[in-house]
Amino acid sequence: MPPTDNKKIVVGISGASGAIYAQRLLDLLDQLEYQSHVIVTTPARLILAGELGITELSPLSLLARQSTRLTLHDNDNLFDPLASGSFTWRAMVICPCSSHCLASVAAGLADTLILRTAYVALKQRRPLIMVHRETPLTAIDLENMLKITRAGGIICPAAPAFYMMPKSIPDLADFMVGRILDLLHITHDLPVRWQP
Repeated sequence: MPPTDNKKIVVGISGASGAIYAQRLLDLLDQLEYQSHVIVTTPARLILAGELGITELSPLSLLARQSTRLTLHDNDNLFDPLASGSFTWRAMVICPCSSHCLASVAAGLADTLILRTAYVALKQRRPLIMVHRETPLTAIDLENMLKITRAGGIICPAAPAFYMMPKSIPDLADFMVGRILDLLHITHDLPVRWQP
């Protein structure tokens, strides 16, 4: 695993509903002064447009503010530094993660940057968190989740809880993002835990 002071987080956004999770994750990582290296698949671009009205990818469109801590990477560029195990980063989160992306990672495919970077995470034993967003699940999904878990990845289903009495969709998104930040061992103050 890279040094714990490494503040680079790779965020892959694949073609599943739940773009709000990715946007809120990027927002909080930026606020916490982490560097986000973002890879967006072609289907994810369509979903970002449909769910959030984002038609042109930029730090401004993703964060609603300018930031020098967010870097966009071309999913078709396998010569990008993220494709190499020698480029260190702390962890990778695929959020949301489609069943197609899940299956591709489970099969060891690496023909796009998001898949190659996930492959690097597993082979370098770096944290890989996959926020799967699909329901119901097929036996194929479950088998793929088991393969990834056995290879060292973490499956974090996009399943927000209701015990904190959410009052809005952003509240539900915050619950999931808080869980992701917990898995990244990043301190935050989102309301995701039972209170004494």
